[in-house]
Amino acid sequence: MTSETLLLENAILAAWQQNAQPWTQAVREQRIESRRLVTDRAVVEAVMACAPKRVIDIGCGEGWLARVLTAQGVEVIGVDAVADLIETARAQGGGRFEHLSYAQLAAGMLGERGDVVVCNFSLLGKQSVEHLLAAVPGLLNHSGVLVVQTLHPMMACGDQPYRDGWREGSWAGCGEGFNTPAPWYFRTLGGWLDTFTACGLRLIRIDEPLHPDSGRPASVLFVLVPAHSV
Repeated sequence: MTSETLLLENAILAAWQQNAQPWTQAVREQRIESRRLVTDRAVVEAVMACAPKRVIDIGCGEGWLARVLTAQGVEVIGVDAVADLIETARAQGGGRFEHLSYAQLAAGMLGERGDVVVCNFSLLGKQSVEHLLAAVPGLLNHSGVLVVQTLHPMMACGDQPYRDGWREGSWAGCGEGFNTPAPWYFRTLGGWLDTFTACGLRLIRIDEPLHPDSGRPASVLFVLVPAHSV
């Protein structure tokens, strides 16, 4: 990992640590329109379609998804690298919550497996994401599935060139109280597919949940299995 990439990866975590409280408020007050109208429901439906008994929610934040899944009879282990978010999630209950970095997860420190591993808008870096994705097969039970929801590349590209690379972040649409946003690593659709393949994962489904007003994709949702699975 180059020094520049390391700085950017560290800046992601620092920004989320700094903005944990306003993010929690934004989620609880349902300030983010695309989440309220489309993407929250989309990820819940994608996970529940797999009929899981246990789910590992990576980048669980303040735990909203864990609580929704637990209410539907699923055992959930939520994991996040931001201590304040994990403390908030534990205070609300609705799952078991562990404070682990993606590097620690990739190193096997969780010591658990699930029927579904879900990453809901939580894959923001480059090498950190690649190392985590390569470790996902070790977090899945037999016939387990990875569900990833992220920004749709065509919608998130904006006016910049459509190629993989680091981008400046933004808290636009999240309300007030936020400080410096986290940088993030933009991947084209092909970039995502190449990353999944390089990390030993095989795509079995792709969905593009649509915003009800604009008719444009609000996100892209990937369902994957380990490449060695039948």
